[in-house]
Amino acid sequence: MLLLDADRPEPVRGGARELAVFLTPEPGAEAKEVEETIEGLLLRLEEFCSLADMIRSDTSQILEENIPLLKAKVVEMRGIYAKVDQLEAFVKMVRRHVSFLEAHVLQAERDHGALSQTLRKWLGSSGLPALGNALTPATALDLVRRYDVVADCSDNAPTRYLVSDACVLAGRPLVSASALRFEGQLTVYHYGGGPCYRCVFPRPPPAETVTNCADGGVLGAVTGVLGCLQALEVLKTAAGLGPSYSGRLLLFDALRGDFRCIRLRRRRPDCAACGEQPTVTDLQDYESFCGSSATDKCRSLRLLSPEERISVMDYKRLLDSGLPHLLLDVRPQVEVDICRLPHALHIPLKRLERRDAESLKVLGEAIREGKQGAQEGASVPIYVICKLGNDSQKAVKVLQSWTDLDSLTVKDVVGGLMAWAAKIDGTFPQY
Repeated sequence: MLLLDADRPEPVRGGARELAVFLTPEPGAEAKEVEETIEGLLLRLEEFCSLADMIRSDTSQILEENIPLLKAKVVEMRGIYAKVDQLEAFVKMVRRHVSFLEAHVLQAERDHGALSQTLRKWLGSSGLPALGNALTPATALDLVRRYDVVADCSDNAPTRYLVSDACVLAGRPLVSASALRFEGQLTVYHYGGGPCYRCVFPRPPPAETVTNCADGGVLGAVTGVLGCLQALEVLKTAAGLGPSYSGRLLLFDALRGDFRCIRLRRRRPDCAACGEQPTVTDLQDYESFCGSSATDKCRSLRLLSPEERISVMDYKRLLDSGLPHLLLDVRPQVEVDICRLPHALHIPLKRLERRDAESLKVLGEAIREGKQGAQEGASVPIYVICKLGNDSQKAVKVLQSWTDLDSLTVKDVVGGLMAWAAKIDGTFPQY
């Protein structure tokens, strides 16, 4: 279809006729054909010029309408690029500071005075000592007597009893704080006639019932909250203002965002440390007293005999052999969500300890299914696994106490899933 101006066909046709006469002077069919061809070309040229004018007009209109928007976008992009540049500069600065701090931490590991020197530079003449040795009954009392207030930030029962007894013998108040998972607590012992640690806990708990941060985990912000409150109590006590939590225990629940305070029992007249007739007149072997190590590291319980345990290598051979058995994972659900062995049955230890009906039903069904694949009359052994091999031993003890499982062999896997990751499957997540 040709787009032509209705007023202009005759000039186009006249121009075509003149060109045809020029090219073919002799009239005839050939001249007529040349004239028609030239006329067609001129008409198409006219159409092209009309389209070009229309496009030029539309383009000008589009540009006029959108140029302000384009300018705004350009300004916005420039702002984004500027923020990216600022963020990149901040990341580089943080990287430099982290490298600087890491270098000082490494130096502190080689020389215990390095970190103290850095802190002294930041805090001025605060007189920070560099203590490179662990606290022991032989050194604790002399060390505590050098200071007016002691803060206990330890994560094991032997150290808590050691520090508390040393503070009682030296006549020093003890600001104690602890945290586990999403919870924390704070109190001040042996201040103004208040109770000491032994007044509240005369006897240490069984070692297998104690969970430290290395085993149970702790949210860093929780320790930050308790650390700030503990520092505040230390400052108030040192300044003579008096602590807020002497004879009271502050409980912090990070999940609910709650603080609540409970009153502790008063100083016990029969307390072995601060009572009317104390029997603790010198520091003792607190690891023997508590039945556990004075360390914050993951500890290894020994609740079972070697015959009641199996190594990860032996269990891997049993698994590869295809012998019917049941692997029971007793970790909390949050840990199972991180990683698990696909063939393991998951029942948390706490459910086993309270004989949860639904868990007993699931376990019974799994045992019956295992017997179907075993030879007639053969029992299906149960192997219990956890993260480190501690909770699995507790679970074996629980299962062994059930009379309906007397005929079954129950063992735990030594070292748990972390031993599996280290010795069997290097791709298995470690957490």
